[in-house]
Amino acid sequence: MLLRIDMTSDIPIYQQIRNQIVFAAAKGNLKPGDALPTVRQLAQDIGVNPMTVNKAYALLKDEGIIIIDRRHGAQIRDCGKTGMVFNQDFDRRLELLLSEARMKGASKQEITTHLSGLIDLVYE
Repeated sequence: MLLRIDMTSDIPIYQQIRNQIVFAAAKGNLKPGDALPTVRQLAQDIGVNPMTVNKAYALLKDEGIIIIDRRHGAQIRDCGKTGMVFNQDFDRRLELLLSEARMKGASKQEITTHLSGLIDLVYE
């Protein structure tokens, strides 16, 4: 698994790890059941503290994106079977982003067009 961590970014490293695993799973680069590297291995590969990777994995586990098993380590969960597609957290986060775009002057049509492009990017 190849992650690109931007050490100069304002986004915390654990969040970057979490986001890239979500992107990889959404695009099919990581499939349900795929094993993630151990915390120590991933931390060594990307040159960060193991606690940072551990925090990213804990967040992914809390969100139901991965499962952690003592025998098999961390694996991508089959989220399609959980029925957790749209929930309050998803709606709140999306509503906040849409509100920010509107506040910055984007029209409904511009937001719709932009979202359509992003959807195409994820589903390509």
